[in-house]
Amino acid sequence: MQTIKAAVCHEFGQPLVIEDIQLADPSLGEIEVTLDAVAICHSDISFADGAWGGTLPAVYGHEAAGRISAVGPGVTGLAVGDSVIVTLIRACGSCPACAGGQPTICETPVDGDSHPLKTADGGALHQAMACGAFAEKVVVSHRQVVKINPDMPKDAAALVACGVITGVGAVVNAAQIRAGQDVVVIGAGGVGLNAIQGARIAGARRIVAVDMSEEKLAIAKEFGATDGILATDKKPWIRAMRAMGKGADAVIVTVGAIPAYDDAPRYLGRGGKVIMVGMPHSGAKSSYEPVILAAVGQGMIGSKMGDVVIQRDIPWMVDLYEQGRLKLDELISGRWSLDQINEAIADTKTGSAKRNVIMF
Repeated sequence: MQTIKAAVCHEFGQPLVIEDIQLADPSLGEIEVTLDAVAICHSDISFADGAWGGTLPAVYGHEAAGRISAVGPGVTGLAVGDSVIVTLIRACGSCPACAGGQPTICETPVDGDSHPLKTADGGALHQAMACGAFAEKVVVSHRQVVKINPDMPKDAAALVACGVITGVGAVVNAAQIRAGQDVVVIGAGGVGLNAIQGARIAGARRIVAVDMSEEKLAIAKEFGATDGILATDKKPWIRAMRAMGKGADAVIVTVGAIPAYDDAPRYLGRGGKVIMVGMPHSGAKSSYEPVILAAVGQGMIGSKMGDVVIQRDIPWMVDLYEQGRLKLDELISGRWSLDQINEAIADTKTGSAKRNVIMF
């Protein structure tokens, strides 16, 4: 075991505590990554606020990038010194979901309580989301990482680990948007902006952003939205349909707000579908009129992490970035140190930040 610094959650809804923790050496099939950057995702904040329960104390953080600093037995194709993106997608590779090409819904349970983290005095410490990246280093499965060009800035690379693959993947993989179709994206935050980018890359004809903020709608247009509509307008779906000339082929809901889910089917055209990405708190419920969906062939499906296969999709997205076709640097609102993580979280909670990044 080695000692590293980490931001630890001891009580839901309370500030994280920067303290020494113990990190185990990588075991079979694992690697150790010394992190250069980790972005703050709203999922980390929701977990730390107790929205979905979980074990405490815990180390959150799951959008990370760094360099491999140790390799466990049985790992091939990765070496010390390699630059990698670290994701929370830990896929066994052999369960029915993985074998069927859906590693984001791997059926093999992950035990984040027994390995690899301990408190400074040897007590239990939960590795949240199979990652625990609000720390100087992580030990993760080799299946969770993708090797990248060492020249790629790590702050930009970290964003790909969750927000980018979730937003772009929801459009490309889950909605399967093709050129000429129309897309509505509800929520123009970090994931929403990437859904907008995904729709632009896929060749969507009209991309309508819906948000509570005029400022965010303006930013959405910089990322590819053709139209922006305030969610606070009366019947915003009518305005969206006027912009498109018809109902949407896909509505991507990137926020966890119940009113957004209640209204999402109203934007759809015949045969359209709602892609459910944003995650409300446990127990929250939405309502809709199923007869309408049934009568005109509409649908509602969930999309976890953009339904990505990381070894297939991340290299493609990184290549788009290197070509200048996928905006990553523009997503970064601020760069902070680990000691400033609570200030960075508070800034993220204001809703004005696209992505705040912790730099090591």
